Amino acid sequence: MDKPAVRRQSEYVPLTKEQFRERFHARFYDPAFDAVRGELEKVFEVAWDGYTVYRRSPRQRAAGPGFADPAMGLPAEWLDLKAKIEAAERRQKDPKAPSRILIVNGSTRSEHTCPGEISKTRRLAQAAQQAVETRAGFEVDFLDISTLADEPWKVIHPCKACVSTAQPLCHWPCSCYPNHALGQTNDWMEDVYPRWVAAHGVMILCPVHWYQAPASLKLMIDRLVCADGGNPDPTTTRGKDPALAKALELKGWDYPKHLAGRAFAVVAHGDAAGPENLRRMLADWLTDIGMIQAGPLAALDTWIGWYRPYATSHEDLDADEAVFADVRSAALSLAGMVTQIRSGGYRDPGAGLHHAREK
Repeated sequence: MDKPAVRRQSEYVPLTKEQFRERFHARFYDPAFDAVRGELEKVFEVAWDGYTVYRRSPRQRAAGPGFADPAMGLPAEWLDLKAKIEAAERRQKDPKAPSRILIVNGSTRSEHTCPGEISKTRRLAQAAQQAVETRAGFEVDFLDISTLADEPWKVIHPCKACVSTAQPLCHWPCSCYPNHALGQTNDWMEDVYPRWVAAHGVMILCPVHWYQAPASLKLMIDRLVCADGGNPDPTTTRGKDPALAKALELKGWDYPKHLAGRAFAVVAHGDAAGPENLRRMLADWLTDIGMIQAGPLAALDTWIGWYRPYATSHEDLDADEAVFADVRSAALSLAGMVTQIRSGGYRDPGAGLHHAREK
């Protein structure tokens, strides 16, 4: 194949200084900030300078041993995150460590903000946690997506789809953030990546939001794309050079699956439409990234208060013990699969086989 062109269409048009100032000060709309408006203007000038000269990663250090170019400077935050992931991987592979199940409450709804009430998903996730904790040698890491809605300045920034330019441009872990020039900071994925890596099994529970996963959960899912074929060495692409990344992929790329071999379970619930399709999509995604479904009981789609008022949905859940029983079964099935995998009792029937078209 001829060397592919890097497709571009238009010149980047930065914000004007007044546009930038308006957005900056909008974060300080509260009149209480008026007393320090002069100080904020000084901070604005520093931020504006960072934007115009594009100080994306103002603190860097040499990549160090293990990289194609050990002398190349990489963002200090990325190197720190990589070290956390490597530590999590060592713990996950330690045969003496407890089996860890990552339980993901995939609902954004929180009693501490506008909804004023906990989610049904959270209650189901807590039931799953309690079931796993009855098993000796297991521990639970409870990942609560709802904290994105009730904690200040906590965000998951969107995936920029680097992988669609070329797979090696998508770094493992993601190196797109933080971007200090654009104010894209406080990215929660810095905490989330090591938690997925440390897990032996992952259980995702979520409601249907208009036939899809909640947007906050989908943000996490999208940002985990780097676990499926991501490049662990940004020096090979000199950071984010698309032409180098294209050449590297065409030279031959093995699409490493960084979360492969972990077990999973999923629970999707709805009140009118969509849980079956959502369950399938979640299971397909987790299978595609190399994880192993923990048997037929580990993929559940169900109804809670089907076509009944939202106002009584918790009462409908109270009355449906079967839902809790199925969630507990999914959690225990996941624990059983983790035990099989860690003991060597699980045998992949497709071991040694590969897709004809790897991607």
